[in-house]
Amino acid sequence: MVKNGGLSIFHGSSFVLSPPPLFPIRRNFYLLAQATAAPPPSRTQRIMESISVSGGEVGGAGGSYSYNSLKRLDSLWSSLFSHSPVVQEPQQVVSNIPGLFSESEQAEKCGGDDVFDVVVCGGTLGIFIATSLSSKGLRVGIVEKSILKGREQDWNISRKELLELVEVGVLTEDDIVSVTSASFNPNRCGFEGKGEIWVNDILNLGVSPAKLIDIMRKRFDSLGGVIFEGCSLSNISIYEDSAILQLADGKILSSRLVIDAMGNFSPIVKQIRRGRKPDGMCLVVGSCCRGFKDNITSDVIFSSASVKSVGKSVAQYFWEAFPAGSGPLERTTYMFTYLNPEPGCPLLEELLEDYWDLMPKYQGVSLDELEVLRVIYGIFPTYRDSPLPAAFDRVLQFGDASGIQSPVSFGGFGSLTRHLGRLSVGIYEAVNNNYLDAQSLSLLNPYMPNLSASWLFQRAMSAKMQSDVSPNFINELLYANFQSMQKLGDPVLRPFLQDVIQFGPLVKTLGLVMLNQPLLIPSIFKQVGVAVLVDWSGHFVMLGYYTFLSSYIDPIIRLFMNKFPDKMRYEWKQKLEAWKYGAGLDYKLTHSSSKE
Repeated sequence: MVKNGGLSIFHGSSFVLSPPPLFPIRRNFYLLAQATAAPPPSRTQRIMESISVSGGEVGGAGGSYSYNSLKRLDSLWSSLFSHSPVVQEPQQVVSNIPGLFSESEQAEKCGGDDVFDVVVCGGTLGIFIATSLSSKGLRVGIVEKSILKGREQDWNISRKELLELVEVGVLTEDDIVSVTSASFNPNRCGFEGKGEIWVNDILNLGVSPAKLIDIMRKRFDSLGGVIFEGCSLSNISIYEDSAILQLADGKILSSRLVIDAMGNFSPIVKQIRRGRKPDGMCLVVGSCCRGFKDNITSDVIFSSASVKSVGKSVAQYFWEAFPAGSGPLERTTYMFTYLNPEPGCPLLEELLEDYWDLMPKYQGVSLDELEVLRVIYGIFPTYRDSPLPAAFDRVLQFGDASGIQSPVSFGGFGSLTRHLGRLSVGIYEAVNNNYLDAQSLSLLNPYMPNLSASWLFQRAMSAKMQSDVSPNFINELLYANFQSMQKLGDPVLRPFLQDVIQFGPLVKTLGLVMLNQPLLIPSIFKQVGVAVLVDWSGHFVMLGYYTFLSSYIDPIIRLFMNKFPDKMRYEWKQKLEAWKYGAGLDYKLTHSSSKE
């Protein structure tokens, strides 16, 4: 019997009920009923429907826990990898209107209280940029379709990354203490059947999103920010002098700039990408359970030994595990995989069925001993042409909507902390000087070769149905890379673990892997394909070029920037930031030692 949040599941059967003898006519009805009867509920459904989740569901990735929400997300995911030859034209949310809004008939409907410098659509992560811009003196509003609050499930991050929010000025160090619900060391990088590498201070804090968003909301309110909760965006009309947001309840807002922080499935992003399928997908499932006695360390990544068949496809499973801040016996475990969206891909529910079988072995526990508190799931699409440049005047993508997170990451909070300072300064200058055309805004979401270079890693970690490589190849490749990075030390290993790719460390790692494991090279070509390697080589060269530009040309240009005209100075500032962040040179190594 398995106990899952109060649910008892009996395995096996002690007796079987046979149908009673039937007359010939009635037998036809009986067979028809058997043929049309609904299939029994899956283990995932039984578990999820037995759990009472406190706090309800909220916006943002990982904010939904119900079985119905899982089925809706699976339906969306299925539409993304299906064979459908007809691409449904996405809703046209943004449209360009010639002329000035101030001279239009609509202008009198928009009162002074509804006029903003910036309106942020999507509040869960959008509140961070909204608060930062408010602190600089801009009038900022937030449009949130649900209630603006954080989820119950922890976000995992390092103190180094949280301190970046302190540097921006949206948090204090006391705030970090109050929102930190769990702290744990050391942190494991494990590879089944191969070995382990231990590090400290990587994703080693559990942060309460509910407390964090509450603090941010109070700070935003104190700065004069305005929140429109329970309001869905209907459309945006771009005039020469402003962007006009029409909300579902009929309310009209006027703003000089609209920031799209509506996440991976933003309707504006769908319009820009014209309904194009993602180039890659990360599927994540997991749970938070009570009953773990040995609960003081975490797994940053744990790789399963080999590729596994799932439904009509195959998948390489990876794991993460963290002590939960809600109790000493509570632990969150994630199972995730990278896929190319194509017919036959597994659904989230299919992954969860595997998860219930594999998680106990992975964690060395029995499912009988655990109480499932909540079930977690999500899909994270990635596009090779990211970050997404501005497609309209006065509209800029931010956070997950911009695609600025690493393609091997399934959470945008870490990339937010890294880029918030750069973006808040750049956006403030763009608004203040009216540099709000699409070309000027695109400089804030520039090409970044280190982000594009990360694509090779996602492709190498994605299992393929028709593959000439060993089913153990991905696990072996990862172990070889991590083993090489460990030998090269913290300056190589730690940036990579925090999703920052740098030219020097990458060259050293690839060189050491090829020297120590030359037999892996042919399999790499087979796994990712020649075309992908050729494309990646271009980004690799650009990564080296950006490193050179940021290291040697940047200091020279800065000597003359004060003499540039205002618009030219703004453009060069963004170019220099693109070189720096695109080469990963914004990352500063802190003093922390790895456990050998």
